[in-house]
Amino acid sequence: MADAELRSIVLVEGPSDAAAVRALARRRSHDLDAAGISIEAMGGYGNLGRFLERYGPSGLGVRLAGLYDAPEERHFRRGLARAGFGSSLTRADLEGLGFYACDANLEDELTRALGPAAMEELLETQGELSAFRTYQKQPAHRQEAIEAQLRGFLWNRKLEYGALIVNTLDLARIPRPLAGVLAHALSAGPPSASRHTPPRSPGSVS
Repeated sequence: MADAELRSIVLVEGPSDAAAVRALARRRSHDLDAAGISIEAMGGYGNLGRFLERYGPSGLGVRLAGLYDAPEERHFRRGLARAGFGSSLTRADLEGLGFYACDANLEDELTRALGPAAMEELLETQGELSAFRTYQKQPAHRQEAIEAQLRGFLWNRKLEYGALIVNTLDLARIPRPLAGVLAHALSAGPPSASRHTPPRSPGSVS
């Protein structure tokens, strides 16, 4: 998408998060390209500063939103502060800026929302329930809670299953961070109204 067409950027850590955001947009009949919204996988939180510099107040000045893992919140607070979004940012401030924490990550949010029984049904439809049963029986995992077993089993499959879970969930059960980041991005005005706006003070909301 050309920079001139951008209204909003959603920053996520990796491609599985990006796939989940796009899946939710499709389910809610939003055309992200037509809306001028780009989902950018940063390749890890360590690249946040570079993306904020390009798209934030000192760069293109488009509306920003993002998802992050709760254990990495301090990195997002620091990065946003350095980019001019205010100091001593609280989690509420981050949400006001469009950045939502996932506990502990988006995959955990999604699997909790679907629940273990429905997750096993989904694995069965994908032909992977037998492989999951084998994983559960391994000595390193047999004593784990099923939530931990699902987390480990899906780790190398999260690109596929993030979107699958979003497509399976009742829309009323979509995790709050995922729903919130998409809503924030969609609330951006036309390009001329979203560019070169001054940084908001801590605690401000959209």
